[in-house]
Amino acid sequence: MTIWPPKSDELRRPAYKSLADSLVRAVDAGELRSGDRLPTHRNLATDLGLSVQTVSRAYDELIRRGVIAGEVGRGTFVRAGRSDTKTPYVPDSQNEEFIDFSILMPVFEPMHLKEMQRALTKLGQDLPVSTVSAFRPSTALRKYNGAAVKWLTRCGLVPGTQGLLMTNGNTSAMTIALMTAASAGDLIVTEELGHHTLKALTRYLGLRIQGLETDMEGIVPAAFAAACRKSPVKAVYLMPSGLNPRTLTMSVERRAELVAIARRHDVLIIENDAWGPLQPGRPAPIAAMAPERTFYFTSLTKCIMPGLRFGYLTMPEAFESAVANRHLVTSWMATPLMAEIASRWIDDGTAEHLLTWQMEALGERNRLAARVLMDIPFLASPNGMHIWLPMPGLWTEEAFVAHSRLNGVAIAPGSAFEMSPTVRTHGVRICLGAETLQTLERGLAIISRLARSNPEPALLTL
Repeated sequence: MTIWPPKSDELRRPAYKSLADSLVRAVDAGELRSGDRLPTHRNLATDLGLSVQTVSRAYDELIRRGVIAGEVGRGTFVRAGRSDTKTPYVPDSQNEEFIDFSILMPVFEPMHLKEMQRALTKLGQDLPVSTVSAFRPSTALRKYNGAAVKWLTRCGLVPGTQGLLMTNGNTSAMTIALMTAASAGDLIVTEELGHHTLKALTRYLGLRIQGLETDMEGIVPAAFAAACRKSPVKAVYLMPSGLNPRTLTMSVERRAELVAIARRHDVLIIENDAWGPLQPGRPAPIAAMAPERTFYFTSLTKCIMPGLRFGYLTMPEAFESAVANRHLVTSWMATPLMAEIASRWIDDGTAEHLLTWQMEALGERNRLAARVLMDIPFLASPNGMHIWLPMPGLWTEEAFVAHSRLNGVAIAPGSAFEMSPTVRTHGVRICLGAETLQTLERGLAIISRLARSNPEPALLTL
């Protein structure tokens, strides 16, 4: 069945959105590839019986998403490759209102804004000169080491066992860790449902990525060992503490098994702990167990405040110089102003206060989800930012996401997190932090009714 261009009777309202989505599906299916030239606005409008304005709006939407690009005098071309188009979140749109459960973020309320306003007012009175004048990373950031050690200790790490780098959040740290741990052509293994940017990032870096079989704790040790025996594995990328799409938390025993295999086959470990100490009672990070081979990163963005884009990357001491060099050429250094605010909050207790508040707020939202969904099976962690809903009944991921959107609720398809073409577990990710409690309850009620219904046959062919 050809996806692109669609037939006019396959388009739903709003037509521009349906047309844009059909092109994205064609890219995901491999029917359109990066560099393919698209029809002109006028020709496509004529073929589909649409107005030129509708086609132009669809193309504008795709350009905004980064899927296509227009070149003056040459035309419009597919820009994104197959692995680039599946983002779990819905891009911002001023022309459409929906309850947004697609974006993973902490709860944000007016008190967070007031806390930041107080911090900025205080900075206006006693801002250190080095925060705005220092150009060398060591000069600008050295004084924040004490706060860094305090926060990493709060995350379960042992100070002094690894090197430390301050970063502009988790994405920067993740990129530096991959660039340092592996070179072009090397193989990275990870969970079969993993971080949504990992697949595209490894491709940009020239790395190979392979998703491994998982169970209810994460990667199955036998699958990891088999991958290492089959071909050299440079690093294993893990999200062991609830952050992964299925909200799984890895036990101490499972962590030890994977570390033993990594040591046996000399595999480096990249540990994504973006939520930091948000989950109470979680095991200590893998980096505390295997500091000699683990790149560990975390930040304050997810567990404290979305706009506080500041975090930490720790690495084996043997890689300190390489990490520093790669950070210099990609980011130069973490933003000193963010480092100043984060460190003050860690030292004066504000960070701990906001962390405790976030834990309680997310705990309340998870309990609300359990009440609304009742007997519908789903996976969650006590203070997690999202839940995982396995596909109920005859529903497919794509149809469930599409029907949910038609009912005004945006959720993330599990396919956006696929690291393996043989994923056996299908479902959707439902984020709990972006909306108010009242809107959250209303949106979950819509999902609950949808999950208990039978899918319309036409939607199963979407």
